[in-house]
Amino acid sequence: MGKLEGKVAVITGGSSGMALASAKLFVEEGAYVFITGRRQEALDEAVKLIGRNVTGVRGDAANLDDLDRLFDTVKREKGKIDILFASAGKGEAAKLGEITEQHFDAAFGLNARGTLFTVQKALPLFNDGGSIIMTGSVASVKGFHGFGVYAASKAALRSFARTWVNELKSRNIRVNVLSPGQVDTPDSQRLDTETREMFESLIPRGKMGRPEEIAAVALFLASDDSSYVNGVDLAVDGGFSAI
Repeated sequence: MGKLEGKVAVITGGSSGMALASAKLFVEEGAYVFITGRRQEALDEAVKLIGRNVTGVRGDAANLDDLDRLFDTVKREKGKIDILFASAGKGEAAKLGEITEQHFDAAFGLNARGTLFTVQKALPLFNDGGSIIMTGSVASVKGFHGFGVYAASKAALRSFARTWVNELKSRNIRVNVLSPGQVDTPDSQRLDTETREMFESLIPRGKMGRPEEIAAVALFLASDDSSYVNGVDLAVDGGFSAI
């Protein structure tokens, strides 16, 4: 029997990268998974890759109507949620002095506002004793040049987790933040060689993480293996943020 046997999981941004690897692993461990993505073609490819026990729902986590459609689909098909992995997020560089309203609104609109309303809209379907996971970033505790807005939008998730642990304790719903370091995803693969080598030089083992390594930690936080883990910001970065 898998660690998530009979569970229903929702993973936003699940059509690529770390979230897709997590969706695949959750299904292998017995869960039924709903994934979202903004591009239908990528979403269809992800559903095909996962292969079974999965529903893809096209949508943008920053769009509240899309979130309503997602949870309407979950309610209609399964009627409950045991695990929510709010993973949709994005970051672009803009240093102080060059930050625009559009840059700020895009980062906070998806990473902070989108995550907040993803969790809030999921709650009516949530089983007591469930697990909420949010994708943060070790950028929130560093000081990367040009990524101040992105880092701040991810730091907000740590604050959300603290409050929600308190607000949801009567339902025994755990809330944790999974904060990856640099991971070898399609986005990272678009970086130039010099930038990739710079990031890898900052990781003690000398190479980026793999999506499957992040998925293994997401499984831990989703399952009863982490039943006594609540309200943490777990850095999964190969020691990058520790040195």
